[in-house]
Amino acid sequence: MASVKIVRRKNKQRKDGTAPLAIRISKDYKTNYVFIGQYVLEKDWNKDAGLVKRSHLNSKKLNNYLRKRLTEANDLYLANVKPLSTKQAKEKLKGPGGTQSFFEFAAKRVERKFNKKVYSVAKSEMSILYNLSEFLSKDDSIPIEQSRLEIKKRRKERTSKARKNELHLKDAITAFKKNKKLHFQDISDAFIKNYKVFCSSHLEHKTRTITNQLIFIRTLFNSAIKEGVVDATFYPFSGENEKIKIGTSHKIGLVPNEVERIESLKLEKQTSIWHSKNVWLTAFYFAGIRISDAVQLKWAEIKDGRLLYTMDKNEKPVSLKISDKALKIINSYKPQKNENNGYVFPFLKYVNPQDEEDLFRKIRNATKLFNKYLKRIATACDIDKNLSNHIARHTFGNIAGDRIHPQMLQKLYRHSDLKTTLNYQANFIHKDADEALDRVVNFK
Repeated sequence: MASVKIVRRKNKQRKDGTAPLAIRISKDYKTNYVFIGQYVLEKDWNKDAGLVKRSHLNSKKLNNYLRKRLTEANDLYLANVKPLSTKQAKEKLKGPGGTQSFFEFAAKRVERKFNKKVYSVAKSEMSILYNLSEFLSKDDSIPIEQSRLEIKKRRKERTSKARKNELHLKDAITAFKKNKKLHFQDISDAFIKNYKVFCSSHLEHKTRTITNQLIFIRTLFNSAIKEGVVDATFYPFSGENEKIKIGTSHKIGLVPNEVERIESLKLEKQTSIWHSKNVWLTAFYFAGIRISDAVQLKWAEIKDGRLLYTMDKNEKPVSLKISDKALKIINSYKPQKNENNGYVFPFLKYVNPQDEEDLFRKIRNATKLFNKYLKRIATACDIDKNLSNHIARHTFGNIAGDRIHPQMLQKLYRHSDLKTTLNYQANFIHKDADEALDRVVNFK
């Protein structure tokens, strides 16, 4: 009969003092180890019992998991009529997920998004992996202010290298595939709570940004459990553990006289701020289309007084009337019609049409530029609201109010579900509530 025990492989101890736990299978003077993806400090390990001590942050869950893995190993020998070698037992105990780290599993997901050319999602999810890496390597002995500066410096260096093509997203994917610093079992309820604090204090993230990261972690956990990479007992979002709450925020759009101020603002033609104003107004005139879609408007999509294009986000075909105001802006670019690579606006004139990643990068750079100049436009027009790319859509919704039938708004917004339109438009309809409030307050 084989001897099966869980041991701490101290000869493989890492720099942080932790060493991996493994199922040791000994039979006929041969020994094999099955690493179970968990690392512990020597002070937290009871080598006689083959369990972690109570001093370990996640001792109860981890010990339940260790007992389960030990039982699986012993059952493996009892269930097999033919004797198993230690090597055969090792392969069976690895299971479908082997010993994948959280980072490896996450990097593979990012890679799939990248290969599907969903670059915006791949980039945002990679940012979360960098944030988690910063959290794991944070030095509590240095002041938070200094830590913030160092994190910003590293982020700036990565951005600079990416712009110079010295660091590609594929390079980051490869690096995280090899990163063994974090395993699913490490992500406990306490880990989540500490990470939230870190995001707020060190990364200065807002609540919604932190929530998005927790949703990403939860999504990975669900996938890993489904694929057999981690046991469901380690799921950190169940029972009394951390709950992900998606809060709501006020959607504020401009009012008509504020839009008029932007329309009448005199700017030097062909300057970046002039283009920014034109792209924003164009997005508003077309029922608040996304700025990324407005940047990609092509002359070939303008036919018989209508804009016929396919939305970048969900590939829906759209047909919208070109208003006189929109036509005036579009016509102002006609002299450069043959210079902009088929696009109305000049921001994609040098894009490689066969390179979707290059297109994504140039659109992203353009939208960053717009946000910069929209702040200056707001100041020049005496608008005290946060004028940004997305507020063009909020502005259309705010002015539409309850004057346009929801089903027509659904069509203009390109929503698949009327409920989505009603929920969105509820942010801008205040008439009934205002009148009810007045009736109570002005009771005389």
